[in-house]
Amino acid sequence: MLELLLCSLLTVLPDYLYRRYAQGKRFGREITLFSVWFELRWGITACLMLTVTLITIIFYNHPSATNVTAYFRTVPIVPETIGRVAEIAVGVSDRIEKGQPIFRLDDAAQKAAAETARRRIAETDAEIVVARTDVAAAQGQITQAEKALQQARDELDTKSQLNTRNADVVSRRELERLQVVVEGREGAVAAVVAAKEGALIRLETLLPAQKASAEAALAQAEVELAKTVIRAGVTGRVEQFGLRVGDLVNPLMRPAGVLIPDDAGRQRLVAGFGQIEAQVLKPGMIAEATCLSKPLTIIPMVVTSVQDVIAAGQLRASEQLVDAQQVGAPGTLTVFLEPLYEGGLDGIPPGSSCVANAYSNNHDLIASGEVGTLRGLYLHVVDTVALVHALLLRIQALILPVKTLVFGGH
Repeated sequence: MLELLLCSLLTVLPDYLYRRYAQGKRFGREITLFSVWFELRWGITACLMLTVTLITIIFYNHPSATNVTAYFRTVPIVPETIGRVAEIAVGVSDRIEKGQPIFRLDDAAQKAAAETARRRIAETDAEIVVARTDVAAAQGQITQAEKALQQARDELDTKSQLNTRNADVVSRRELERLQVVVEGREGAVAAVVAAKEGALIRLETLLPAQKASAEAALAQAEVELAKTVIRAGVTGRVEQFGLRVGDLVNPLMRPAGVLIPDDAGRQRLVAGFGQIEAQVLKPGMIAEATCLSKPLTIIPMVVTSVQDVIAAGQLRASEQLVDAQQVGAPGTLTVFLEPLYEGGLDGIPPGSSCVANAYSNNHDLIASGEVGTLRGLYLHVVDTVALVHALLLRIQALILPVKTLVFGGH
């Protein structure tokens, strides 16, 4: 309507003035309600053509989007293990700091596993003390066996020397017996040496490995015990937390609630523009937005990013081929808008519905001298009509509360 009024000032009004003062026709006489079309046909036709052209120029070069939302992420509150709730630390809706407990599961089994691992470590330490005693005992047995072997060898050498001097003093049978005793005691020495080596291996290798395994089991048990306390990963607010003591919690089931980070949805707006404006929307464009949650306010914005894919065309592999006819309405071009000034989105709750305009700026192109006169004039017109779209946005900001509260029945 605003475009039609502006165009009528340049077409219908001059045509009427010409009819009225140049041709002398008067409204109500020659110009009546039934003769308006015939008398003002040139102005009306030019007005309609100019209006269509102006609307096309405005909405193409200065895109508008009604699908604008302050999207925000939520963190589901779920445990890492199955268990029954033993303690609740927050309310249904509550503020929480990072690392603060939210709820605790029954941890009797995890505490028992941790205590078992600690007992196993203590048992291994006791076995190490016993193993040191075994090594000392084996060393004593080695000394005893070596002395006995030395005694047998000395006795064999003495009898052998006597037999060499006089064969009748020591019998051959006695020498053979002493030789057998020496060999037996050599075997005894080897046995106690092997027993000491086994005790050393148990002390230095087996028991430390068993202790390390017990310590790893304790660490695992403590990790499992820590999982029974569910803590906040970020600072924010817990909302719709309906969990109560005694409830059985399973991570595969629905979350017990959601955690909304403090900074979620407070840095940018996400707008869905029409696909036809894909060649116009560029990062760096100045934009404006007005939100339903903060009426009568225009927020200066800037386009920071334009998503180079359209979500409506995404394809997920399945056992069936996708028919292009199955795609519904054309998807929108996702554009990210950020406040031009710090604190621009203050007072706007995340998730708010907004309306946004983006404005083309051809000043640098015109000033570069790379365009001709006609194209430069056209670009001047394009930049000028942005004022119309900015005025429309402000009219929307004025009408939005009335439309919502009066005609919307809220």
